[in-house]
Amino acid sequence: MLEFILNDKKVVTNLPSGSLLVDFIRHEQHLSGTKIGCREGDCGACTVLAGTVKNGQMDYQQIPSCLTPIGNIEGKHVVTIEGLNMDELSPVQQHLVDESGTQCGFCTPGFVVSLSQYCLSAQAPTDDQALASISGNICRCTGYKPIERAAAKVTQSLAEKNQQQPISWLVENHFLPAYFNEIPERLAELAPKNKKEFGQTQFVGGGTDLYVQKHEALVTQNLDFAVHHSELRFIKVEDGVCTLGASTTVTDLLETPAFAQLFPDLTKHLKLVSSAMIRNVSTLAGNFVNASPIGDMTAFFLALNAQITLQKNQHKRTIFLKDFYKGYKDLDLNQHEIITEIIFNIPFGKFNFEKVSKRTHLDIASVNSAASIIVKDNHIQQIHLAAGGIGPIPTYLENTCNYLINKELSPKTIVQANAIMQEEISPISDVRGSVSYKRLLLRQLFFAHFIELFPEQFSISDFVPVHSSRS
Repeated sequence: MLEFILNDKKVVTNLPSGSLLVDFIRHEQHLSGTKIGCREGDCGACTVLAGTVKNGQMDYQQIPSCLTPIGNIEGKHVVTIEGLNMDELSPVQQHLVDESGTQCGFCTPGFVVSLSQYCLSAQAPTDDQALASISGNICRCTGYKPIERAAAKVTQSLAEKNQQQPISWLVENHFLPAYFNEIPERLAELAPKNKKEFGQTQFVGGGTDLYVQKHEALVTQNLDFAVHHSELRFIKVEDGVCTLGASTTVTDLLETPAFAQLFPDLTKHLKLVSSAMIRNVSTLAGNFVNASPIGDMTAFFLALNAQITLQKNQHKRTIFLKDFYKGYKDLDLNQHEIITEIIFNIPFGKFNFEKVSKRTHLDIASVNSAASIIVKDNHIQQIHLAAGGIGPIPTYLENTCNYLINKELSPKTIVQANAIMQEEISPISDVRGSVSYKRLLLRQLFFAHFIELFPEQFSISDFVPVHSSRS
């Protein structure tokens, strides 16, 4: 039996915990405002809010209900568009109307929900934050400019928001219904979550890839969810080591100051990873175990030479992430083992992540790459390079790294290293590009690491001839 609060109502259900939230909302609760679009977390039409108590305050995140099993929202407050409606339009809804931010209306509930989450955020309101909140919502009618104008108006209307008590201010100013003030106490009255021992049933992280691949098999099962194992969600930085729990999300990385301090460009890098709603629920271990050859976070942590801890019952073992992948979707993972920790050493030097995809945001990479480099006296002391989309597995570029160790940091060295890298990779042609295109992309991303990390030493003309044209 699962319990959670849906809008202003406590819900109890005996449906399998693997059932999807969007189907429960629409077919069991008959709330049709939440739309079914892509069923792959790409369009945002199914967006809802999921709220939990965090540090004594309600913390709401937008999530894709089409990929969220109901077991993952057990004990939480789920808000659909119906749960935001009041006798009069909220400022979010009114600004969308005033700026002609809706036409066919199919996507509109998702935009309202995401912008309402932006209002709920404890961060200071800015136009950039407003647009970031709707990065996972797609509209096929408006051309987005009316929605952008509405988002800017929402930001203006939040100028006096109480950052310490945002919910009470939002209720008082008619952004939210009054029942939001009662939710923390009501959540505390729910039954304890159904936490299982590892290995009893199939273990699921965020499910954002798994439900795309195995929807029919999972929706009829009772599953074990990483979200119910708080011991798997943490970030610890101490004694020259960073340790992360396996169910840490990409959003957790962005919102944890101790982690963000390690990566000066973390926001720029991680905003290339999916959308806000996927970053809110997808887990690091899920990304690793999914074993996609183009997994963004896999490339990120391969370049940190990270290790992972694998656990079955009380038995633990630790291996390098680069040794986890034996072949396409073939892992060094025993039956009933799960990843529990990700570990990497500090300092790791300068770090950079690059990605090329058909769209800048909310898209799968054609090729991605990450690098960490330590340089002393203009010689490369340590380097770790990783790439995706250039072979059957997420690839640690070991031969290229070995070549670069102790070499002078110079254009000649880097160009020679590219030749070795091209021998090391084995891309195939697919829908994201031909073999030659992927080789060219990786070359450019490889050069980009050095241009980004050492701008005082390198420019693109050091690696690629720039031809001038004469009229």
